[in-house]
Amino acid sequence: MTTDARIKTVETIRTAALFDIVVDLSPQLNFGDRGPLGRRVLFGAAGGSFEGPRLRGDVVAGGGDWALFRPDGTMMLDVRVTLRTDDDELVHMTYQGRCVIPPQIQSRMADPTTRHQIDPAQYYFRTNPLFETGSTRYAWLNDVVAIGTGYMVDGGVAYHVEYVL
Repeated sequence: MTTDARIKTVETIRTAALFDIVVDLSPQLNFGDRGPLGRRVLFGAAGGSFEGPRLRGDVVAGGGDWALFRPDGTMMLDVRVTLRTDDDELVHMTYQGRCVIPPQIQSRMADPTTRHQIDPAQYYFRTNPLFETGSTRYAWLNDVVAIGTGYMVDGGVAYHVEYVL
């Protein structure tokens, strides 16, 4: 085995809880099953809430996920939402990610009335949130990288979000 002298030993990646968030969804808009990149769907954000050790508040209606479904069924996320903190500051949150649904549960996951009943351990749903704000109180968010684990809830989607230390 060859050892490259340029490789350094670095600190193991550690994370800390940022918040848990629930995003209420509007009825989906389907742009068509035969788009040039696959099936594009808008899952509009109708509201919601988030809460964590350093910030909490509401999801502002109007954002959403412009999801793209690949032919293999994997959903590629493209999300933009606005968070309003409990002290009335605005935070722009964007993230991409992947939701990989095994074939044996794809039909159940397609039904918005029952998909929240599926155990999240049966699918892979991960995101990489980034933040932007002009708030001095929350300016620290502008410089963090976060990761999230998603799961379906009745009427929407939820994530447990941690930031990388």
